[in-house]
Amino acid sequence: MSAVEREPAYAAEVFGDRIAAARRYAEHLATTGVEWGLIGPRELPRLWTRHILNCAVVAELITPDDVVGDVGSGAGLPGIPLALAQPNARYVLVEPMERRVDWLQIVVDDLGLENVRIVRARVEDLVDDEIFTAVTARAVKSLAVLVEWCAPVLGPGGRILALKGASVDAEIDKAKKQIRRARLSEAVVHELGVGALETPTRVVELRRH
Repeated sequence: MSAVEREPAYAAEVFGDRIAAARRYAEHLATTGVEWGLIGPRELPRLWTRHILNCAVVAELITPDDVVGDVGSGAGLPGIPLALAQPNARYVLVEPMERRVDWLQIVVDDLGLENVRIVRARVEDLVDDEIFTAVTARAVKSLAVLVEWCAPVLGPGGRILALKGASVDAEIDKAKKQIRRARLSEAVVHELGVGALETPTRVVELRRH
C-alpha cells in the first residue's frame, strides 16, 4: 500500500483546535476507508492535500447557522472535513449505499461529531423530508444533474456548492437550462486555498433567488 501523505502545516491553520479529530479522520480514510473501498489506495500519497484540505477550505463559504446537506457523501467528503472546520453549522450526510452509511456512522461516532447526522437516501427522495440552506457535492454527477436533484431541497436563499475540476466552465455552460429552470442565480466560481494548496479548490455556487 502507498505511503500516507504527511500532514501539511496548513492543516492546523484550517482545523484549529479540531486538528486531532482531523488526524483521526485521516487515519480512518487510510485504513478502513481503503479496506471498505471508499477511497483508492493510490490516493494515500495525496490524502491531505487532494482530499481532506481540498474539502475543508470550503468552510469559508459555510456560515454558523447553515444546515448543510452533503449529497453523495461517500467517504464523508466534503461533509466531515467541513463539520470539523466549521463546527457551528449542522450537517446531514446523504448517502444511498448501506456499506458507506455504516462506515460513515462508525467514523462520525468515533470523532464525536454531534453536529452531524447521516441519512441513507438519494437526495431526490428527500424533497418532503429535508430542507437545506446549503448543499455540497464532490465527484457527484454533472452540474446539470446536481441542479435537478438538489434545487428542490434548497430553502429560500439556499445555495448549491459544487466542488468541480478544470472543466468547470464547460459544466456551467451545459447546465444553463437547468439553472434557469430551477430559478437559481448565475453561477459564481470560487477558488479557495490559493497559495496553500498546490491545486486550489474550485467551487461553483448557485443561489436560489
